[in-house]
Amino acid sequence: MDKFRSIRVDAAEITPEQVYLNRRMFMKAAGVTGLAGLLAACGLQPGAEPPAGQAENQTAPDTTGTAEEPNTFEEITNFNNFYEFSTDKTEVAGLAKDFKTSPWNLYVSGLVENPATYTMEDLNKMFSMEERIYRMRCVEGWSMVIPWLGFSLAGLLEKVKPLPGAKFVRFISIFDPEQMIGQNSRSYPWPYTEGLRLDEAKNQLTLLATGLYGRPMPNQNGAPIRLVVPWKYGFKSIKSIVKIELVDYQPETLWSSIAPNEYGFYSNVNPDVSHPRWSQASERRIGEAGRRPTLMFNGYSDEVAYLYEGMDLQENY
Repeated sequence: MDKFRSIRVDAAEITPEQVYLNRRMFMKAAGVTGLAGLLAACGLQPGAEPPAGQAENQTAPDTTGTAEEPNTFEEITNFNNFYEFSTDKTEVAGLAKDFKTSPWNLYVSGLVENPATYTMEDLNKMFSMEERIYRMRCVEGWSMVIPWLGFSLAGLLEKVKPLPGAKFVRFISIFDPEQMIGQNSRSYPWPYTEGLRLDEAKNQLTLLATGLYGRPMPNQNGAPIRLVVPWKYGFKSIKSIVKIELVDYQPETLWSSIAPNEYGFYSNVNPDVSHPRWSQASERRIGEAGRRPTLMFNGYSDEVAYLYEGMDLQENY
């Protein structure tokens, strides 16, 4: 299976977009795989500031497998579902440009031994930032490939130490209708909430992302910190998180509370389970003509299929 690489990198080693893409084209033409981390150029794009307070305990690059060509920075940052600002994907970036993300606190509580409040500076010092190139599949039938920057959610959970009774992880986004004009709409039960089973949250692929393309996370993509769960539809990857709670019950999520027949708790990418209003068998990759087949678990079956052994994936959609 075509796996995506996970590279632990220092901020100064993250490659500018154009150099990054050119390097990948060279590697592809040369038939070389697994060397991207070793060939990383230094420095961010001109004028881009590195994420503040990068972790001191950086580790050497660790590459695995190959990756599809990522979408451009412009595509990723100008086509966004972020209903807190707007339901129009093309106007989110403009509406979010002045969104204030500093100072920012992330509260971790519930069934844990060590409840804590973290600033973004705390998190950047505590964890090595990793570059992970993941497919992103929207429930609406479009997709992208995105080079995220962040750290494993499992690492944060290890810090707070879940208690034996913890079975699920509940995530809550910021509620700030003065900045996020979409939250003035009564059509949605704000704030945005999501949830994972604890074993899903601990999976090696589950990421807390703080940037993309080596830059701090753009506001329209969920600044300053968001969840990325690449084998699930994109709406599960909640943006602008302020609270993480460990609980003993399956938490209600925004979309499943609105339309439970359309958006189940699991929402795993599954080409064999159609949305009530459209097929999920294929997708449109942004920037490409035509459609491509959708992969089971978005192509990450080797890493996550074991989580659902014995489950009816039609019933547990």
